[in-house]
Amino acid sequence: MTTAADTQTILIDLDAAYADLLARFPGYASTQLDELRASDYARLDRLGQTYLDYTGGSLYAESQLQRHLDLLRDNVFGNPHSENPTSLAMTRLVEQTRAAVLAYFRASPDEYQVIFTPNATGALKLLGESYPFAPGGHYLLTYDNHNSVNGIREFARGRGAQVTYIPVVPPDLRVNLDTMTKAFAPPHIDGHNLVNTLHEALARAHHGAHNLFAFPAQSNFSGVQHPLEWIATAQDAGWDVLLDAAAFVPTNRLDLSRWHPDFVDISFYKIFGYPTGIGCLLGRKEAMKKLRRPWYAGGTITFSSVEAADDAGHGYYFTPGPAGFEDGTVNYLGIPAVAQGLSFIESIGIETIHNRVMALTGWLIEQIPALRHGNGAPQVQIHGPLTTEMRGGTLALNFHDPDGHLIESRIIEHLANRERISLRAGCHCNPGAREVALGFNEQELAACFIDKDRMTFEQFLHAIDGKTTGTTRLSLGLAANFADAHRFLTFAHSLRDVPVDAL
Repeated sequence: MTTAADTQTILIDLDAAYADLLARFPGYASTQLDELRASDYARLDRLGQTYLDYTGGSLYAESQLQRHLDLLRDNVFGNPHSENPTSLAMTRLVEQTRAAVLAYFRASPDEYQVIFTPNATGALKLLGESYPFAPGGHYLLTYDNHNSVNGIREFARGRGAQVTYIPVVPPDLRVNLDTMTKAFAPPHIDGHNLVNTLHEALARAHHGAHNLFAFPAQSNFSGVQHPLEWIATAQDAGWDVLLDAAAFVPTNRLDLSRWHPDFVDISFYKIFGYPTGIGCLLGRKEAMKKLRRPWYAGGTITFSSVEAADDAGHGYYFTPGPAGFEDGTVNYLGIPAVAQGLSFIESIGIETIHNRVMALTGWLIEQIPALRHGNGAPQVQIHGPLTTEMRGGTLALNFHDPDGHLIESRIIEHLANRERISLRAGCHCNPGAREVALGFNEQELAACFIDKDRMTFEQFLHAIDGKTTGTTRLSLGLAANFADAHRFLTFAHSLRDVPVDAL
């Protein structure tokens, strides 16, 4: 076990710290991405920036920008919704990019289709508004979902479907596997030792109704990775499955020839930084047949009429295939950059990125708990797993002063900003995981939503006081190197023995 004294020695000398990393995680040396960091991401070191917010968004490579600029400079492209030469040239690139996305995720074009959206949130909104929720149906999701997945519950409740949350359990913030087993079991299995309302809700998920189960492949709060085996288990029990892959795919292989979720949401900028404003919904064609769009728009239809629009649902024909779900004109000049970005990742190897990120994560997981104040009190708490097994490179942290007082995450973010270290503070759009990690209960939070439409901002601040504390989130990605991890540890150590009221 690393001691506080050992950590202080490592912090003083970067070379000694790097030797320690290689001794503990020898696979790091084989990742060989330092030259890439020096060429495609040279601006980081030139500007003195330590970027540790890859779950918020990855960084683009300079070569990506150059390839995209060359494509635009050397061609003439028009809106793809036409048959003229420039439109047809763009249509070919858009369809080639769909094929590239399917190939990257090893998804058969006979099974899956790609719908371009503004981002993962756009994909989730599209699914929520189109999924056939109805009385007797059910929306089931884990506590540690992103707010954009949580938001689908409003569509479900608005159409009379039941909504049920499966809790995560501290300190690792994982779902109890016995709870999951009972959740997907037939109704006759006794679940009284579990949360009764959860078991009863699952028992009412009748076959013949539309039931949707949503979970993140990787939590954007804690880095926890949930078993992808849940996909087939849920489907066998009569659930459609939404896999939120936005935080998972930047550093992990999602192989859709092995795993077959019904719906997958992705934001491409989280994988390779550029372009922003483009995501996708990967949908199984059989599951996509269930979706019913609540409106139509330019680009989604082949023909519409004003004269014949005598009733809802009449007077128009939807375009078959993905275009029927893509509102208006897609970001057609940006979409080819998606194929270029995926090619860039393939040239590196997602497994190489994964191994590098997990070596850095493992080293930090060992070092951070050893950071202690002079009186022996711990400086930093990690919420989530303390091993690299079934987790990603995202760490949710809380800092404490020598007397054990919690240091507000916004203060840590502000202090890191002064050192040009990019972290993230708050609940990270994942309120369920935050509430479990910090021990908030329903009674404490309910006051914040009483008569919310009449509450003034000052009244809201009074009600929410003491409940806004989140975590400091550190996340690693493809351009991160050991100097970045070491810089964070040095920053954390600089807060040793500093009382909270002195910050």
